[in-house]
Amino acid sequence: MQALSNLMNGAPVLVVALFVLVLMGVCAVLGAAAKRSVARRGEAGEKEDGQEAYVVSAVLGLLALLMGFTFSLAVDRYETRRALVLEEANAIGTAYLRTQLLEQPHRARISGLLTTYADNRLRLSQTSTVKAAEPLMATNEALVFNLWAATDAAFPTIQHLDFSSAYLDSMNLVIDLDASRKAARLVRVPATVFLVLILYMAVSAYVMGYVLVGHRSRASGLFLLALLTLALALIIDIDRPGRGTVRESEGPMTDLVASLKSWNPADFDRWRTPAVPAPPAPPAPAR
Repeated sequence: MQALSNLMNGAPVLVVALFVLVLMGVCAVLGAAAKRSVARRGEAGEKEDGQEAYVVSAVLGLLALLMGFTFSLAVDRYETRRALVLEEANAIGTAYLRTQLLEQPHRARISGLLTTYADNRLRLSQTSTVKAAEPLMATNEALVFNLWAATDAAFPTIQHLDFSSAYLDSMNLVIDLDASRKAARLVRVPATVFLVLILYMAVSAYVMGYVLVGHRSRASGLFLLALLTLALALIIDIDRPGRGTVRESEGPMTDLVASLKSWNPADFDRWRTPAVPAPPAPPAPAR
């Protein structure tokens, strides 16, 4: 089972699709050979030929149901990853805006860390190989630590304010979503589901090879097998975050990074009322 899981997650989609197509082709040939053997012995009658059509319909119907179930599992995971992109972009943006309520030097320090963190998250989501992701992941872990360390340093300056709880919640959410996106990228369709699906596709190919007679019918059957293989390749592609051609959109994170890089913490001071200096103390009366 582990070998199948490694195959589904590591092998190129085209290789897996060709393997399944060849497997179904072999099973169809075996079904056709079994049909010819039965015909030579004269064991198949007209009544049995009529029943075979119902068997093919039932087998293909169950295959469609199983494939639809697997497709739904993959799409659900895809939608979860897509929703987390928007949620993380909103969380980082909220934390950045709340950071502008801090005093210096905490405001500039945490603002810079959040900008660097968002940019690194965007580049990390765009990598397609483990080797390329390793340095970015190390940078990500260091930035998460530094963000919380900087928050810890800034907290004594706001702990007497009601705003302090909201600020800690926003920073906690940024860190929590980091863990959520990591977990979402590791969750895949179970290998057992793919094993059952591939076995059922092989059995369906055998039944079609047994039932279909004539060049035209077999050409139609081959076309159907190719469509089934294409559907399986699409499911596998969706189930591979970061490596497949179907990826969740990083639009919200891209827009956020562009905004953070265009902002300057000092720009948020434009309407602040300057502090009024305290009046000088009156001179001490002469004795």
